[in-house]
Amino acid sequence: MKADMPRTPGPSFALALGMVALIGPLAVHLFFPVIPAVKAAFGLSDALAQFTFSIAVFGMGIATLVYGTLADRLGRRPVLLSGLGLFLVGTVASAAAANVPMLVLGRLVQAVGAGCGITLVRTIARDAYGPERLVKAIAYLTMFYAIGPMIAPAAGGVLVDAFGWRSVFGFALVAGVVIAVAVYAVVYETKPAASVERQHGSVLRGYGELLAQPRFTALVLQTAFSTATFMIIGSASATLMKELLGRPATEFGVYFALLPIGFVGGTVISSRLGSRAPTEAMVLAGSLIGLAAVVVQAALLLTRPPAPLMFFLPGAVVTMGQGISLPYAQAGAMATIPRLAGTAAGIGVFVQQVAGALFSQFYGIIADGTPRPMIVATAASAVLGVAAGAVACLAARRPAVAPNIS
Repeated sequence: MKADMPRTPGPSFALALGMVALIGPLAVHLFFPVIPAVKAAFGLSDALAQFTFSIAVFGMGIATLVYGTLADRLGRRPVLLSGLGLFLVGTVASAAAANVPMLVLGRLVQAVGAGCGITLVRTIARDAYGPERLVKAIAYLTMFYAIGPMIAPAAGGVLVDAFGWRSVFGFALVAGVVIAVAVYAVVYETKPAASVERQHGSVLRGYGELLAQPRFTALVLQTAFSTATFMIIGSASATLMKELLGRPATEFGVYFALLPIGFVGGTVISSRLGSRAPTEAMVLAGSLIGLAAVVVQAALLLTRPPAPLMFFLPGAVVTMGQGISLPYAQAGAMATIPRLAGTAAGIGVFVQQVAGALFSQFYGIIADGTPRPMIVATAASAVLGVAAGAVACLAARRPAVAPNIS
């Protein structure tokens, strides 16, 4: 599919892309305060309750791998609209679920649909704004994306306490319809026409080309492990706040806002530094900040009685480190082989989401009602994130500078 006539993206286009970035939080972050409610409603174990969360993250990761390749072959707009349609279907199914298997299936379909946004927003931004402005565009979009985690858990907490857990999916349905209408009306096809002939090769060949680059693989793994650290803190704190501290879901949602605030702070730093900072140095710096926050959180929880701020203040520093490293890591990974930008974005988000799902489920398996399993899981993911950041630095033959954003 060829792109429309070249256009200069205007404010409405940027706003619509930002709205698409909210689809991910509607499938993931909105569900955090629902986990303990679903656990109580269906009488689930910690591991099974966590599975209703992690299956969505895993499904989103699998879907993003496919969306990236489909977008390179079929075009950005039709794939994006199809994904939004799946999100709406899955949301309705989740709201109507009468048992756990139906809820899991609905969550899976919802997340598969949501995967379109988290992949294609980055790809469309690269098409529309060009590689020279990609870091700035990604920083802007990730700041917009952070609005979702700010609003979603708080809104979900209020809805759970006031109307029950099914109302959360009603909220997601209304928001999803608004986003789908905005995309249909504003977002045009951005796939470069010149790339059509180059996409007839094997899909696996494209994966192989990218994964053969050690720097690409290290950058992708760093985003995965930093995301996993955040996912563990978010899902674990939802259950611990409710069951260990006896706090309502609404209060969890208010405290949770500290995490996306930290993320926004990190992306502001990234956007301000831009091309003045080397890609690998910023990725490693964000990883080290996250590890330091995890160490401080562990020391507090192991030596003092648990309190809400012990979960969320260090968590905000974790997400600040993520916000610093993520735009650089994503831009660097997508710039590895420009003709495979969509595939690169799909691989990146796939690994990111699958790592988040696996580590979240690992926490669910070892959970025992105390903060110790969370400490173990976050320590593992944070250490691996630093290792990946260090490998990215070593793999670069010369200092890699972020694309010019001026």
